[in-house]
Amino acid sequence: MKKVLVGGLCASLIVGLSACNSEPTEVKSPDTSKTEAAVAVEKALTSGIDFANFDKSVRPQDDFYSYVNGTWIKDTTIPSDRTSTGAFYDLREKSRDDVKAIIEEVAATPNLKVGSDEQKVAALYNSFMDVDTLNKLGVTPIQSELERVNAIESKDELVTYFARSQIIGSGTPMAFYINVDAKDSSRYATHIWQYGLSLPEKDYYLNQDERFVNIRKAYVEHIEKMYTLAGLPNPKASAEAILALETEIAKQHWDVVETRDSTKTYNKYQIKDLPTLAPDINWNGYLAALGADKQADIIINQPSYIQGLNQVIKDTDLAAWKTYMQWQVLTHAAGSLSEALDTENFEFFAKTLNGQQEQQPRWKRGVSSVNALLGEVVGKVYVKRHFKPEAKERMQVLVENLRGAYGDSIESLDWMSADTKLAAKDKLAKFDPKIGYPDRWENYDKLTIKSDDLYGNNLRASELSHEKELEKLGSPIRKWEWHMTPQTVNAYYNPTMNEIVFPAAILQPPFFNMAADDAVNYGGIGAVIGHEMGHGFDDQGAKFDGEGNMRDWWTEQDLTEFAARGKALVDQYNDYAVFDDLNVNGELTLGENIGDLSGVTIAYRAYKKSLKGKEAPVIDGLTGDQRFFIGFTQIWRAKIKEESMRNRVATDPHSPAQFRALGALSNMPEFYSTYALKPGDSMYIAPEKRVKIW
Repeated sequence: MKKVLVGGLCASLIVGLSACNSEPTEVKSPDTSKTEAAVAVEKALTSGIDFANFDKSVRPQDDFYSYVNGTWIKDTTIPSDRTSTGAFYDLREKSRDDVKAIIEEVAATPNLKVGSDEQKVAALYNSFMDVDTLNKLGVTPIQSELERVNAIESKDELVTYFARSQIIGSGTPMAFYINVDAKDSSRYATHIWQYGLSLPEKDYYLNQDERFVNIRKAYVEHIEKMYTLAGLPNPKASAEAILALETEIAKQHWDVVETRDSTKTYNKYQIKDLPTLAPDINWNGYLAALGADKQADIIINQPSYIQGLNQVIKDTDLAAWKTYMQWQVLTHAAGSLSEALDTENFEFFAKTLNGQQEQQPRWKRGVSSVNALLGEVVGKVYVKRHFKPEAKERMQVLVENLRGAYGDSIESLDWMSADTKLAAKDKLAKFDPKIGYPDRWENYDKLTIKSDDLYGNNLRASELSHEKELEKLGSPIRKWEWHMTPQTVNAYYNPTMNEIVFPAAILQPPFFNMAADDAVNYGGIGAVIGHEMGHGFDDQGAKFDGEGNMRDWWTEQDLTEFAARGKALVDQYNDYAVFDDLNVNGELTLGENIGDLSGVTIAYRAYKKSLKGKEAPVIDGLTGDQRFFIGFTQIWRAKIKEESMRNRVATDPHSPAQFRALGALSNMPEFYSTYALKPGDSMYIAPEKRVKIW
């Protein structure tokens, strides 16, 4: 954790805090000349802030995150069946509880029509909860698949099986997918992405530090135990062979920074030329098995990986590959098999890798299974019960206010030319906001769900998902499609469709509070909206235009200025220490950090614009600006297990929660004036070094 100065306060007030060596922040009293009706309206509003979470021993100028969340951090214990807790994670638990109530109500309904959505929800949940049946079945559900792997007689057949392995939801060294063509957003294209590792990232195979050596040792022991439980031959030798092959695959992988570069990962090949790239890969068999052999071209995201994989396929004997593919079947199916296999799978991937002490109650995992396979079925009911129409209306107003503020900000930039500003504002105008839930729901008519066949349910769902993806090829772009369910606590920006998406479940306190005044909502969900808009203008999103096409719409000078600002943000975040031996990766997290900084900056501008020149009311003794910054900071409230945090720093493009708050606010002049920051305060950055991008 970044070292910050902690000092006593000159006053014990929550608002108007002043350091011993700084001027106090002015807090104005309410205007007593207002009408009784106006005062009554103000009193009806809440600040939306939980003061019990504050740590008054911390100066806000030194560590605003701990000032707002410190007591909660000290007093909160991460539940033993989780690796994290906090604003996001607790809201996800609430969403899961809400979905559980829907599922149990459906499951208790008598005489459900076979094949109906309700029957599928009940049968899927019951198939997950029926541990007795799973224990009786053991590895029987995957036996035929294991035999199919054993029957592979050549490297050509092996590569063809890679395709089947993915279609059934298992693992493969090459991940095939279909998405909008980044350089022609009017069409869908086929893609191949590097894949094939069970550990989080290539460093876990190659780093010789003791921690990684111990993880690899534990991984081999885990595979050996799984092979023993499954009754597969030569557990120890198989485990060592699997690690050895995955290590060779890892050596070919691009690192996490390279893989987020949309320019480097766009490499279109003619199908007929693939043998030139990788002559020992059976492209005809692979693409035919996927149902994609009629395409003229394909985008290879990491060409050098495919070249390296070609060599690994050539140099590794078939027996080792078959052992590896058996492992892919077993490890990906473990959660759908016997209790013993499921528990051992948890012991390594959740406990050893991420520090989770206890497995979640089975009902929680059952709800997750329903969300994964039938998410929009329960999503329809979730929206009716938990998402009010007025919430969507208020969100629409917020989105448009943010859009307007973003436009003002672009216009006011002193480093950007008029031509680039014009293109940026065109893109902003074409943002497509999606709020709450889809206008068109997913259809599950073709999916068969059985109450005694959990593995089969997952397999059939995976096969159907692949079939639906293939239907996109040659078809119009599905503008209506969502990539999150309404009950998901998250949001996203999709560059090839230039859309910002906010599922219903995130539109709740502390992000969005219908009972609170605008300040805390602009600081919370407003910053989230701004964050997603910011992705349209981060270091990767800025490569795409308003139509979703990746093209250069910048002048050379503007792009140089933009890159310099990004470099400054990289340097700032590289300096944040998560642990004594581990810092944030500023390059990996650059896009999200731009999103956070842009989001809170534009949200603040939109909030001030919404006041229409009027003074914000004082609520709970806090000015509007104070409520805004506190509202922003409390949404990042979180505690995470060390093991999980280390994994996230290695793989997650988001900075740890405290730095998402501290890093963004440390660059905002308005935060400095609100809390009277000065040289010597831990959050202080000299004006000439503060980063302002949008």
